[in-house]
Amino acid sequence: MALSPQQAIDVVNRTFGRHSGYRALHAKGILLKGTFTATPQAAQLTRAPHMQGAPTPATFRFSNGSGNPRQPDYAPDPRGLAVKLYLPDGARTDIVAVTSPRFPTKTPEGFIELLGAQSGGLAAAWKMPLFLARHPEALAAIPRIAPSLIAPSSYAVASYYGLHAFKWVGADGSERYVRYTLAPQAPGSRLAPWRARALGRDYLREELRERIGRAPVRFTFEVQIAEPGDPTDDPSAAWPSRRRRERVGTFELTGLETERETGDDVLVFDPSRVSDGIECSSDPVLLFRPSAYSESVARRTAPQ
Repeated sequence: MALSPQQAIDVVNRTFGRHSGYRALHAKGILLKGTFTATPQAAQLTRAPHMQGAPTPATFRFSNGSGNPRQPDYAPDPRGLAVKLYLPDGARTDIVAVTSPRFPTKTPEGFIELLGAQSGGLAAAWKMPLFLARHPEALAAIPRIAPSLIAPSSYAVASYYGLHAFKWVGADGSERYVRYTLAPQAPGSRLAPWRARALGRDYLREELRERIGRAPVRFTFEVQIAEPGDPTDDPSAAWPSRRRRERVGTFELTGLETERETGDDVLVFDPSRVSDGIECSSDPVLLFRPSAYSESVARRTAPQ
């Protein structure tokens, strides 16, 4: 039986608790505002309106992966960077990226099974081996993911990876599949656990507020371009490192965003919300996201 959005969010809530007013995952975060400006190479790869060179307004959200909004910043966790771009015709398109370079499983069912195994207490001793037997792709992905869970010195110095493949369609009708990387322009490092803990429970947000008060934060937008035979429907599978990469733009974060997510305003960053010139792949994790987000929003905004 296929996994339902309700079942998925039930498992997430059992793992992290249900916290009214917060996202089921990536509950703790901070909003910023800024722009995206594409390079000339971007327009050669896609006819998407935000890839033609004019600055595009954007909202950004850095976050920790946990569904517990009170989890300390120094805890091991994937970090997220989500972007909402405001297109000239009034439409929106989103980018969602995390510090983990791969998704741990091929399917949403596998991911929910992994959460259940991790939160099993003593039962995890047998649940985790059973999970790995059912999902051998995780054996290859988890060693690559583990280092990315170490706390960074700043949200602004981590690399963020869009785990899904998207088809980019050019003005001439040409097509290619790409994956995204948001690479920091500021230097930084990951911290030893004791050093991160010494900075406090909320050091990532505090550091970012101080940093953005001094100067803009910038990320380079890169795409890796698939070749025939590269998997485009499996977010746990890496493409060969020799695949062509192109720099397609710059994200510039200029200040805190204090006017969104106040009152009844609800922001949803959904990577399947694409524009003309960009199409979703058949990745089942990508295609499951909209219904899972809708269920999360319904619980997040339900009357207490």
